[in-house]
Amino acid sequence: MTMNSRPAPPLQDFAVFVAVAETEGFTAAARRLGVSKAMVSTAVTRLEARLGVQLFQRTTRQLSLTEAGAATLPHAQRAMLAARDAEDAATHLLAAPRGMLRLNAPMSFGLLHVVPALGEFAKVFPEVAIDLVLDDRVLDLAEGAFDLALRIGTSPDSLLIARPLARSRNVIVAHPKYLAKAGTPKTPAALSEHAALTYSLSPTGSKWALTRGSKTETVKVKGPLQANNSLALHRALHQRLGLARIPLFIVGEDLAKGRLVQVLPDWHFPEQTLHALTTSRDALPRKTQVFIEFFRKWVGAPPYWESGRAPNVRPSSPSP
Repeated sequence: MTMNSRPAPPLQDFAVFVAVAETEGFTAAARRLGVSKAMVSTAVTRLEARLGVQLFQRTTRQLSLTEAGAATLPHAQRAMLAARDAEDAATHLLAAPRGMLRLNAPMSFGLLHVVPALGEFAKVFPEVAIDLVLDDRVLDLAEGAFDLALRIGTSPDSLLIARPLARSRNVIVAHPKYLAKAGTPKTPAALSEHAALTYSLSPTGSKWALTRGSKTETVKVKGPLQANNSLALHRALHQRLGLARIPLFIVGEDLAKGRLVQVLPDWHFPEQTLHALTTSRDALPRKTQVFIEFFRKWVGAPPYWESGRAPNVRPSSPSP
């Protein structure tokens, strides 16, 4: 507080002032507020003394706003609305989350990381039911009546509200026995000589662009299998059919336990982001808020799958 500043008048005095102005009388204002007429008069007198202006012209028959009172009234009314909104927001946050949460997530990510989280979520928020729709296609949130979607990408739809949850990285991996037989590629160009397992929904198709420092190389790969689901590619990796560019959230545990091997670890694909997407720019329903925060803590930073460990946090009670 600076030396020239002064404390604001008590908000309840403004509430009394608004009541008197709107009801055009001290007695009517006291009735509305459920207090005595003397308390109303005291509050108005106190406010006038604090502001240094007269707010009402008082006669035995009539009460009217002064010029200062008329100028003050709209500001005081907005202050009352803001106070009510603040109270509503606080009550909303304290209310127990409940209802059906319709959630969309990619198939592989959903099966591996969303479904395992639902048991713990149900323990913490038992009144929230989940309607989970797993689909690798980009579904329209409004058309599908989704409260929330989890999506991985570099540039979410600008019409949606994106809340970043975690990073997601792709890596090239292969089974150790495949590499023992086919050899381990030492450069990106060498990938073209290998059997590549490709994700058919990838926007870059069979062209893999890798970066090391300031250098980027793009190689066109080919192989015996393409699939529209990364879990299918994961199974094919274990069948030693080839090598694959695949999300780390699918193979993190395999890499940690040596079941698969990363190829060209010094070369990187563009990093992506796991987003929570909603259509609303307004305050989110409590059920949506708590799921986003729960899942953010569940995933952790960096995300737990990067080292093959268990989820970071299993919250035991709702956040305040």
